Amino acid sequence: MARFNPDADAIALGAALAELRRARGFSQAEAGARCGLTSQGWGLYEAGRRQGLYRPDVQKRLTAALDATTEDLALTAARSDGAAPPEPATGVQAKGRAFEEASTVRRERLRLSSDDLAPWAASGVVLEYEIGRWPRRGQGCVVRTLDGAQRVRLFDQADADHLILLASADGARRETLARAEVAEVSAVTARLDAE
Repeated sequence: MARFNPDADAIALGAALAELRRARGFSQAEAGARCGLTSQGWGLYEAGRRQGLYRPDVQKRLTAALDATTEDLALTAARSDGAAPPEPATGVQAKGRAFEEASTVRRERLRLSSDDLAPWAASGVVLEYEIGRWPRRGQGCVVRTLDGAQRVRLFDQADADHLILLASADGARRETLARAEVAEVSAVTARLDAE
């Protein structure tokens, strides 16, 4: 019979909540705003530092902000191996977080062929973007749609059904894309002069 471990169980529920949020494409700030929390408040639930995550009313409020159910949270938590997370390695045993993340990051480059986003980035500028990394407001992004088309835009905001993008650096041209049409959103991490 599994023994109840409050710390490990809170961390597992928090990790499941974070997984649901990322699957919906929300930042902690966006998810928190949908249920009246700050991004820090939401982050405390994901880190397992708020014990209220055990309460059904709290679970319902948090999962509703993600357009999910408490059952989705329970199933996501159950999909994990069920074991308590291992104690973090210390000293010589520690691998280093940056090294582990670097091996899984996929970056690509794209050369702009128009001045639509000038002065943010003009024709000839090479953009480096990280596949699957969600952009912040005002950050450049590369959006690939299900039909294979790619758009380079400035990210403005998103809700459960739509992405709102800026098609010009001055914000005069906005574009709304249905999330159902989007295959992948990637954040621009560098603007390089023409190679």
